Amino acid sequence: MLKVLFAGTPDVAVPSLRTLAADTGHFEVVAVLTRPDAPTGRGRKLMPSPVKQAALELGIPVIESDPSEESFVSCLKATGAEAAAVVAYGKILKEHVLDALPLGWYNLHFSLLPDWRGAAPVQRAIWAGDSVTGATVFRITKGMDCGPILAQSTVTIGAHETAGELLERLADDGSHLLAASLEAMAEGRIVPVEQPQGAFEVARKITVEDAHLRFDVPVFAVNRQARACTPNPGAWCELHADGDANGEPTTLHVLAARPIADDDRDNFATMLANRAGNGDADGTSASSLNPGELLVTKRKVWVGTVTDPLELEQVKPQGKKAMKAADWARGARLAPTAYVK
Repeated sequence: MLKVLFAGTPDVAVPSLRTLAADTGHFEVVAVLTRPDAPTGRGRKLMPSPVKQAALELGIPVIESDPSEESFVSCLKATGAEAAAVVAYGKILKEHVLDALPLGWYNLHFSLLPDWRGAAPVQRAIWAGDSVTGATVFRITKGMDCGPILAQSTVTIGAHETAGELLERLADDGSHLLAASLEAMAEGRIVPVEQPQGAFEVARKITVEDAHLRFDVPVFAVNRQARACTPNPGAWCELHADGDANGEPTTLHVLAARPIADDDRDNFATMLANRAGNGDADGTSASSLNPGELLVTKRKVWVGTVTDPLELEQVKPQGKKAMKAADWARGARLAPTAYVK
């Protein structure tokens, strides 16, 4: 039986912890390493990480000391762990810490390495328009996500799948890949393969400013951006409800959106022509809504891009709760010239 230290912090790491803890025939999770309790929410109340909460439920000892502290290695060795499983822990581990466990440290990373090394592989894969991604288990070395690979699995990215939805799928699938890889490693049935050398895209962290939606691009591009930034840090734009460029905008969070559906094109063209006073849709195309311009009906809210319009499905206005975009638009008192930017 392999004695394992588990290191992780957010929700995405919990399935792997639970999978390893449940497989008592192959693993003993001797301790969990996670971040200290952190202030959360409006009240800034100290809250444990999702991984710590799961560890306490499972009755597993929790270590919250920083790996950079001098006493950490002694604490680590006292657990009796032979190897460590790491999923979204969030701390850089120095070489002397990596050398402290006899069988090493192994990370579950949510990309097909060497593609998308870094902090936000799932988000960057969606933003780049990748059709396939996956999970990789590799041995951690001093370089960033560049250690030898034990195993990989692939998944197809759904056409309308958000980063949160894809990450949830990968977390569940990856938990089993991690367990199988550690088991095979401990039994000597797997030979890690070095990653190829070369220049590969780095999945840098997505900031709040990165999540500011652009509409002066094709609809596929803004759709990818919105999906990549959902749920975190959250796609958003500036709403000019009165249509005045000099007025004070408010923030509109976009929780769900997608390019116009084919069966909505005739309806869109008719509504656009009627608003323009043309009386019919002849000569009107779905691309004739200006970037950022809004077109609102009883059931639909469209925003223009440089190609087809984007349908807003669910939004969260500044200071209010999430709601269907059409419900929001009915009560928002939008001027005919209202736009987002």
